[in-house]
Amino acid sequence: MKPREALRLALRDFYANSFRLVLVNAALGAILVASVLAALAFPLAAALVLASGPVTAALVHCAVTLVRTGNLALADAWTGLRIHWRRGLELAAAGAALVGLGIVAYRFYGASSLWPLAFLTVYVLVLLGIYELVLWTLAIAEPERGLRGAARAAAVLVASRPGATLLLGLALLLVNVAGIAAAVMPFLTLTVAYTFLATAHFVLPPPSTEETA
Repeated sequence: MKPREALRLALRDFYANSFRLVLVNAALGAILVASVLAALAFPLAAALVLASGPVTAALVHCAVTLVRTGNLALADAWTGLRIHWRRGLELAAAGAALVGLGIVAYRFYGASSLWPLAFLTVYVLVLLGIYELVLWTLAIAEPERGLRGAARAAAVLVASRPGATLLLGLALLLVNVAGIAAAVMPFLTLTVAYTFLATAHFVLPPPSTEETA
């Protein structure tokens, strides 16, 4: 599916299921805010961000379910949390490690004579973030596949459609940046759910008529 079509279908699905998706997105946002506030007071508390992993997995499960079936209930969020909480922790840990290394690299290069590499670090982090979106979607959509298998499948998909994947990722980055700029609340309640919906539409094959009936 083309990025524009994925974005359009995600907007349609989000509008039709906004109440359910906003609740799950808001739960994720609350955890992220609590983690940031705790980390500001006690740096070691930054590890609390891992608690966002299971809730993110539940949100991705909702997006996958909606794309595959055309229907969504609040119970689907609980189902996703119950089934995917461990995988969510693993993915959150991997993502946090990458971001942490990226921040360290950015500060190091930014304060040295190699400062142009700081911009390269930001570019690499953006690319890894786009890859992470695909990885989360495939890892939750196909729980029977090991995490390494999901990582390989995500790499293959990104490599096979680099331009379209980059275009979708940059569009979703702008959506989330706009959500943060607009007093943060849209990001905490809307844009993350929309992001995973658009990614699911882009990554997953279109459902058959029987599946959506």
